[in-house]
Amino acid sequence: MPWSERTVERDGVRLSCRDWGGSGPPVALLHGLAGHVGEWDDLARALSPRHRVVAVDQRGHGASERHPHDTSRAAHVADVVAVLEQLGLRRPVLMGQSLGGHTALLTAATHPDLCRALVLVEAGPGGPNPEAPAEIGALLDAWPTPFPSLRAAAEFFGGGAVGESWAGGLEGREDGWWPRFDREVMVASLAENARRSFWEEWASISCPTLAVWGQRGIIPPQEIDDMFQHRADIRAVSVPGAGHDVHLEHPDALLQALGSFLSFLGGVADDPATSGVRGN
Repeated sequence: MPWSERTVERDGVRLSCRDWGGSGPPVALLHGLAGHVGEWDDLARALSPRHRVVAVDQRGHGASERHPHDTSRAAHVADVVAVLEQLGLRRPVLMGQSLGGHTALLTAATHPDLCRALVLVEAGPGGPNPEAPAEIGALLDAWPTPFPSLRAAAEFFGGGAVGESWAGGLEGREDGWWPRFDREVMVASLAENARRSFWEEWASISCPTLAVWGQRGIIPPQEIDDMFQHRADIRAVSVPGAGHDVHLEHPDALLQALGSFLSFLGGVADDPATSGVRGN
């Protein structure tokens, strides 16, 4: 196994991480709502020859605490801080997709000295959407659980690399394959995002930032325009044909965008396997 499992404890909550080792500049990876740490395996494998890469199962997900007592945005940010401190990740590039990207955004805003740079994948400051928790709840309720097999699950999730990755987040029980999260925890985790936006936090971020969006993603064009209005210094990439799961649908495009960004941060590329990915 190329990675080792590391456990971080904070405020009675267990956080499980995949530590890919390495002695290079650190990169920390955060998955989205209802996701899992394994979504980053291909990217982490490509980065690990040149970087110390750690991916986190966020609270309520995967091998981490299934029923955390606190699902607030602040709790998620405090988890990231604990992971960075306890695993010795000094000023990493902090990267997250969807709600994980939102957590990364808030971490960079509230702890500016902790992050060297920020990478958002299909994420932004958002805006009030009172219907979001109910919509996510209905979406999760539509999953035909338990799935009779991982193949059936992968087909339900769209097949291909995307379907296989989502199926990879399930756990096997005697009666079939189930999500490794609790539906109510997922819904509760969206409560603050449903009530307000986070533009003040976005505008306060001072570290170099890369935003990657899917051409068919869920971030509204007006929100993207407003992100540039608040921070004209950000670097951005739109991936043609990609939806919300850019990291699963077009991993090579994401790796190329990340490699260019890391080179921009001051690295020198010399490993073709990482498409120019190198930190200083």
